[in-house]
Amino acid sequence: MSHQLYSRWVTWASVAAVSTATLLIIGKLIAWLMTDASSLLASLTDSLMDVSASIINLLAIRYALAPADDEHRFGHGKAESLAGLIQSAFISGSALLLVMHGISSLLNQAPIQRLEAGMWVSVGSIVLTLLLVGFQRVVISKTGSVAIKADMLHYRSDLLLNVGVLLALVLAGQGWFWADGLFAILIGLFLLWGASHIGYESVQALLDRQLPAEEQARIMTLCCAVAGVHGVHDLRTRQSGPTRFVQLHLELDDQLPLVNAHHIADEVERAVLQEFDRIDIIIHMDPVSVLMKEQQSPHPEQ
Repeated sequence: MSHQLYSRWVTWASVAAVSTATLLIIGKLIAWLMTDASSLLASLTDSLMDVSASIINLLAIRYALAPADDEHRFGHGKAESLAGLIQSAFISGSALLLVMHGISSLLNQAPIQRLEAGMWVSVGSIVLTLLLVGFQRVVISKTGSVAIKADMLHYRSDLLLNVGVLLALVLAGQGWFWADGLFAILIGLFLLWGASHIGYESVQALLDRQLPAEEQARIMTLCCAVAGVHGVHDLRTRQSGPTRFVQLHLELDDQLPLVNAHHIADEVERAVLQEFDRIDIIIHMDPVSVLMKEQQSPHPEQ
């Protein structure tokens, strides 16, 4: 996928998330004012956190997609991982608020007024969120965006939250008032668990974690398949936003003319670029004999 197409998909996903969250906030606010249900208030709070996180996500993605400049020669892709880390903090805060609201509701059980309004808003929220999550899944399958993955966690959790709110309202209508608070607590704990995973992935990306082992193995295979390459060593990889960065050393014949060595390196680069989208590769060329001597020579005593 080209950089322009990647930019278009992730921007659409971010705009869709902000628009959906805004509609949910309006609906849940009206429903909460009509019912005074704790689970709806918790859901409203969660949506407020979601729209804040989605706006941050949209801004971060636009910055991450900016081309490299004189001060950021490797581009701005890490802004996307930073957005994922910020969102994990938002999710955690939202989850803690849900747990607190749930505990308060359990301690102060009371009948809920105008249940029908709350139920209809919950059903509408489920439908809108399902549509958004489906669209986000398509975008993630095409781009692998960390920020969109983090955003999808919000709304996938919102599906459970809205189903829980709907079920809590139904049970409360049957006189089981404790359900209102219990569902808020359970969903809050689930959100905390999901936020920890998003936070971990974002931190690893910011710390330049290597590409998956299968991708590294594929890169090594592609390099060694080029005629004239005797081996590859010192492979180093990382990912920043949509771009993979690869550095490696090619092992070539000692007496190979520089122009021929350069030609082989170009062939290796083309082979890797044909296999992987959005990749930046740096190749260093080493003579085989020097490497063999280094491997055979004893290590000096420490």
